[in-house]
Amino acid sequence: MDTLRRAERYLLSHARLLDRLRFAALFAGGSRERVLDALRCYQNPDGGFGHALEPDLRGAASQPEPVEVAFWILDELDAFGDPMVHAACDYLASITTPDGGVPFCLPSVRETPRAPWWETPDDPPGNLIPTASIAGLLHAHGVDHPWRGPATDFCWRTIAAVEKTTPYEARAIVTFLSLVDDRERAEAEFHRLKDAILATVTLDPAATGEAHFPLDFAPAPLRLPLFPPDVLARHLDALAASQSEEGGWNGNWPMWTPLVEHEWGGFITVERLKTLRSYDRLPT
Repeated sequence: MDTLRRAERYLLSHARLLDRLRFAALFAGGSRERVLDALRCYQNPDGGFGHALEPDLRGAASQPEPVEVAFWILDELDAFGDPMVHAACDYLASITTPDGGVPFCLPSVRETPRAPWWETPDDPPGNLIPTASIAGLLHAHGVDHPWRGPATDFCWRTIAAVEKTTPYEARAIVTFLSLVDDRERAEAEFHRLKDAILATVTLDPAATGEAHFPLDFAPAPLRLPLFPPDVLARHLDALAASQSEEGGWNGNWPMWTPLVEHEWGGFITVERLKTLRSYDRLPT
């Protein structure tokens, strides 16, 4: 049975409706409008997203990170003209800190079930996670909402101050520098930070635990030369070989409640298929 058929069976057995519809739209000629209809169910009246769109945040209330999750789904559908985008940007503007960024998460997270790493101080500052990725996607799709300018300025200032970084922050930086409009400035910052970014990457494809591999930073070919072809080829081989007997993939971080293992499994399986296809690794 080929990769796609195995994955489809896994998704039918384990995944939430949203990710089954994403698979159908991306790989089986299904309706993209149905994906958008499903995604709308996660958007709140304030324009933000909640309701466990990011599976480790179980609450209904809006948080910044689920906006990034929603925007990546809109990106894969080339649907940034959907009204959800401007509504989400209005929400981001309402929670932006004086420095121009949005926090990693809001204190309201304490009121709901969540993974233990979702913690924040009472007055959280702006953070590159998820400000940088969201701003980058707005640039990539030409969305000129009033939130974008101050957020972009925040990203440039914050990135300019970075000397050492962490894997998730590095991934946000790579996304922003890959997508932002000012290519000369982006390439200069990328070359300054390349070694610091690479220091957060696990190059051994057999590594276990919460490793961050090259394909986490480059799930599709990058505009910036972060990894040589032989490194990507080795990790693509490992990714294809790691499809489970059931047909899916899952995260390498703690699954703190059984439900999130299924929800992450469905989401990540679609993401892994997208990566394989973007590098021409899906069997035809």
